[in-house]
Amino acid sequence: MWNPVRLLAVTSLALSSQLLAATADDFYTGKRLTLLINYAAGGPADIDGRVFGRHIAKHIAGQPVIIVQNLDGAGGQVGVNYLGEVAPKDGTVVGLLTGSAFVNTFASKPQRIDFRTLEFIAAQRSTSVYYMRADLKPGIKKPADLVRAEGVIIGGLAADSSKDILLRLTLDLLGVRHRYVTSYRGTNAVRLAIQQSEVNITSESPPAYRGVVAPSLVKEGIAVPFFYDPGWDGVKFSVPKEGADLNIPGFQELYAEAKGGTPSGPLWDAYLSIIFLTGSNFRLLAFPPGAPDAAKEAIRLAVLKLAGDSEYIEDATKAFGYVPSFDASPDLVGRVRKALNATPEAKAFFARYIEDPSKGSGPAAGAK
Repeated sequence: MWNPVRLLAVTSLALSSQLLAATADDFYTGKRLTLLINYAAGGPADIDGRVFGRHIAKHIAGQPVIIVQNLDGAGGQVGVNYLGEVAPKDGTVVGLLTGSAFVNTFASKPQRIDFRTLEFIAAQRSTSVYYMRADLKPGIKKPADLVRAEGVIIGGLAADSSKDILLRLTLDLLGVRHRYVTSYRGTNAVRLAIQQSEVNITSESPPAYRGVVAPSLVKEGIAVPFFYDPGWDGVKFSVPKEGADLNIPGFQELYAEAKGGTPSGPLWDAYLSIIFLTGSNFRLLAFPPGAPDAAKEAIRLAVLKLAGDSEYIEDATKAFGYVPSFDASPDLVGRVRKALNATPEAKAFFARYIEDPSKGSGPAAGAK
């Protein structure tokens, strides 16, 4: 027998869902939507964002005109701060934010906004591909030869970015002595520094690696890839589809070949915590706090439809060599906010590690 109170609640929920869907259907009619990208034009975040923006428009009810706006600087934080502090909260600006989950969880100093207050709509899973100049001495014939390399110089973006910290952590775990050069204004600048031999090791997301690095630097013999970050769910490793056919090992496989066994200790724990956090939240599609529910639902539904768009699949495959996948589940916002919480101990570790990069230039700590 139906409980009248429960029946009323179910009916109200159904009516609310129908009302939200109906409102979402006409929210963007006659409007313009700005897609904010927190890195410079021409880089991997920009390329991915522009392909996404070109195809998502036709799936948004009302088919708004989409304008792509790049706001780069401070390892992506300029764009993040703009979205949280300045951008209109009326649904006309949405950010596709790259690499922001880590810095806003483990930042060594207070951030201008509470990243967790953003209205997360979708999350893109990814990995990083690490590559180095082929002329590193005494000669690189296979990825594991990295442990013998001399004069290693990392090229990075910002001391507190996950990109830079992962570069340092992996080399520290392998016991590779290195020098760390940061504050390049985007991956294009780091790539140019690689070409000019200012630095000789860096990493990029699969779109940039497949679309730019592989057909130019690798094909011309200037650089070689040596590993990628595996997927990590807190229990087991997996091979991200973005790295499945690159014919290079995951970091844990490279470590086993080069050093033997499995790494352990604080550096390894830190590495796992980053790939757990950033692997599933590499790019986050988010509105400013307080954005209208109708706007959020319209974009969420459009992202779900994008997965079956044959034209998007074709364009993405040409540009990246694979099709980025987005999680746009209704409960995503809660899961992302939960992942963005960190223990005081973890925050203290990263604060120390970020504060003095020179501490990480010696043999690996805690590896066996």
